[in-house]
Amino acid sequence: MFVLLNITTIARYLLYVFIPILALYIGYLIVTKAFNDMGFSKFEAVVIIAVSFLFEFEILIFGINVSDIHLFTYQNWNVGINMGGAIIPVLISVYLIWKKKLNMKKVGLGILVVTIVTYLVTRPDPSSGIVSSFPYWLLPAVFASFTSVFLLWKKFTKAAPFAYICGTFGVLIGADFFHLPQLLSYPSSTTINAVIGGANVMDMIFITGILAVILDGIILQSQRSKQADS
Repeated sequence: MFVLLNITTIARYLLYVFIPILALYIGYLIVTKAFNDMGFSKFEAVVIIAVSFLFEFEILIFGINVSDIHLFTYQNWNVGINMGGAIIPVLISVYLIWKKKLNMKKVGLGILVVTIVTYLVTRPDPSSGIVSSFPYWLLPAVFASFTSVFLLWKKFTKAAPFAYICGTFGVLIGADFFHLPQLLSYPSSTTINAVIGGANVMDMIFITGILAVILDGIILQSQRSKQADS
């Protein structure tokens, strides 16, 4: 009985360790596949993910925090922007627009659609920042994907980058930029840090772009299969 109990306990502990590792590995595979669909190599995808994740921690260079970059101060609010959760996704989006030579009118339309959806499903919370409830926070990714499929059905190789761009910029504008004045209107007797993309790789900006690409890949799988067969 004693031996059996020990085996059961050890198995339980191993399970507690194994499940999070497995979940992280599956998440890594999914995110890597999303970056592959956007045209990045596996190595580039790993570098992007690793570098983005590093900015979860405070990184000081010459005494300056380069993870959460300070933008401005309004009353007792210190507004900043996170490198991994916002700046890197924006830089990737700008690069994809240039690299894929995307039609700027279509990009603008796609961003507008996601911006409107994002604004409607998010709200300012003085204790947590700009927030959205499940499952509504999934809607920007869904609309980014559907918009990319609708506008780029015949040029489906550009649909994944398009979905990522619309998802990233749409959330950044619709959630953070448009709701920021409302958030700063809340009075506070103490200093509060409001960081755009502050949740890093778990932020809605970062996640929406990735989810949009994943959905895009599922929807356009038939188109990709036809190209492979031809």
